[in-house]
Amino acid sequence: MAPAGRRLPTPLSGLLFLFLSACVTVSGGAAANRKPNILLVLADDLDVAMGGMTPLAKTKKLIGDAGITFTNAFVASPLCCPSRASILTGRYPHNHHVINNTLEGNCSSTAWQKSQEPLTFPALLHNQAGYQTFFAGKYLNQYGDAKAGGLGHVPLGWTQWIGLERNSKYYNYTLSVNGKPQSHGADYSKDYLTDVLANVSLEFLKDKSSYQPFFMMVSTPAPHSPWTPAPQYQNTYNNTKAPRDPNFNVHGKDKHWLIRQAKTPMSNSSVQFLDNAFRNRWRTLLSVDDLVERLVRDLEARKELDNTYIFFTSDNGYHTGQFSLPLDKRQLYEFDIRVPLMVRGPNIKPNQTSPLPVANVDLGPTMLDIAGYDVNKTQMDGMSFLPVLEGRANTSSWRTDVLVEYEGEGHNVSDPSCPVLGPGVSECFPDCVCEDSFNNTYACVRTVAPSANLQYCEFDDKEVFVEVYNVTADPYQLANIAKTIDQEVLERMNHRLMMLQSCSGPSCRTPGVYDSRYRFDPRQMFGSHRTRLSRLRHVLK
Repeated sequence: MAPAGRRLPTPLSGLLFLFLSACVTVSGGAAANRKPNILLVLADDLDVAMGGMTPLAKTKKLIGDAGITFTNAFVASPLCCPSRASILTGRYPHNHHVINNTLEGNCSSTAWQKSQEPLTFPALLHNQAGYQTFFAGKYLNQYGDAKAGGLGHVPLGWTQWIGLERNSKYYNYTLSVNGKPQSHGADYSKDYLTDVLANVSLEFLKDKSSYQPFFMMVSTPAPHSPWTPAPQYQNTYNNTKAPRDPNFNVHGKDKHWLIRQAKTPMSNSSVQFLDNAFRNRWRTLLSVDDLVERLVRDLEARKELDNTYIFFTSDNGYHTGQFSLPLDKRQLYEFDIRVPLMVRGPNIKPNQTSPLPVANVDLGPTMLDIAGYDVNKTQMDGMSFLPVLEGRANTSSWRTDVLVEYEGEGHNVSDPSCPVLGPGVSECFPDCVCEDSFNNTYACVRTVAPSANLQYCEFDDKEVFVEVYNVTADPYQLANIAKTIDQEVLERMNHRLMMLQSCSGPSCRTPGVYDSRYRFDPRQMFGSHRTRLSRLRHVLK
C-alpha cells in the first residue's frame, strides 16, 4: 500500500506528467542551443559624413556602444535599388545586373525575381538554415509594379512579408501583407510608416515560433524624401543647418563634367531649400531612433537580446550642398558611398571601433556565417566579417579595398528647362543643376590600408575621366591628384579596378594593391586591359 498522505498517480496522470516534463526539457534545451537570431535595421539615404547619426542617440547607445562601429563601411553603388540588391545578394552590381531605380534597370523586374531572388541571403537562411524570416518596409524601388507581379508577388524566402509598394513614403501608401494589399492614409496614429514598421515588428516577435531562430529585416523610409517627420518631432532642430564643411558650396573644378556644371555659389533659395530638407531628414530619424529602442527593449524583455545580432546601416549616403550639388546621392565621393554600420551581438565586446574596410556586399555572407551556413556554397562576392566582430580576424591580411560602381541615368533627350546642358541629363533642379546623367558612369577602387587611404575612379565617357583622392590628407576630396600621383601607383590601381570590375565570387576577395600578397605584372595584362591602360596614360599626359 501507498504510505499515508501519498497519492499514487493514475496511469493517465503519470503519462501526462512525463509528457509535460519532456516538453519543458526539450523546449529549454532548444532555446539554449538555438542558432543566434539576426535583426537588420536598414535606413534609406542615411549619410555618416554629414552628421546623419546625430539624431540617433539611442541607436548609437543600444547598438554601437554595446558592440562595434565600423568607420570604413561602404556601399557597392550609391543608389537605392542597386545597393539594396547588393545587400540582398552579396554581389556587386556587375553580377546582379541591377543598374538603377527603374524597372528597365532591372529593379524588382521579373528577370531579377527569377535569377537573383532565389540566391538572396534571406532565402538561404529560410530554406537552408531553418530560420523564420520577417520583412517589413521598403524592398526595391519598383516593388509592386504590375509588370513585375504587382503586390501579389512575395519574394522567395520570407515567412512573413510586409513590403512597401515602390519608394519611400510616410503617409498614403500601400503595403503588401503576405501578398494582400493593405492601404494606409494620413492618420498619424494609424499610418505613420516608421511607427507601423515598429508595431508589426513587435507583433512578429510576439507571435513567432519559439523553436526556430529568426531573421528580421526592418527597412525604414527615413531619412529619404519626402522627409515627413512625426508630429511630435516637427519642431525639433529648428536652428540646424546643413554642415558648412570645406566642400560645401564650392566649385569642383578638377572633377568630372557633371560636377563642373554646378553653379557656384548656389542661389539663396537653393541653400534655404537644402537647409530645410536637412532639418526634416534629422527629424524623421528621431522616429527611427524610437523604433530601434522599442525593438531592443522588447528583445531584452523576451530574454532574446543576448542571443541576437543586431545590425544597423543604410543603403547609401547623401549630400546636401557639397560641390554645389543641392540634394541627392549617385556620386563617387565619401558623403555618398560611406554609410554607418554598427553591430551588437553574442561574443561582440562593447565600445569597439574598427577601421577595417567592409562593404554592403559583406552583410549577407556575415549573416549566413552567423547561421552556420557555408558561404563558399554561394555565388556571393562579399566576405564574412564575423571574425572581425568576434575579435579573431587576422587584420594584417584583411582585404584592403572594395569596388564601387554606378551606371548613370539619363536618356538621349534634353531637359526642356535646361537645354544648354544638352541631352542625357536627369534629376535636374530649377536652376539647371543636374544630379545625374547617362555618362555619370564610373567604377572606383576604395582602398583603406595601414599605408594608404585612397580612392581611384574611372569614368566610362569620352574623356575617360579619372579622379584620385588621398582621403587621409584630403578628407573633403577637394583636390583630384590623378595627374600628379606616382605613375606606378596609378597603373596598379588601374589594374586592380579592371580585375574587380570583372570579378565574381572568390576572385572579388583577392589581395589588393596595398596588401603584401598583391602581385602586379603588366606583362600579364590581356588585350583589352592593355588598351585601356594605354588610353589612360594618353589622357593623363
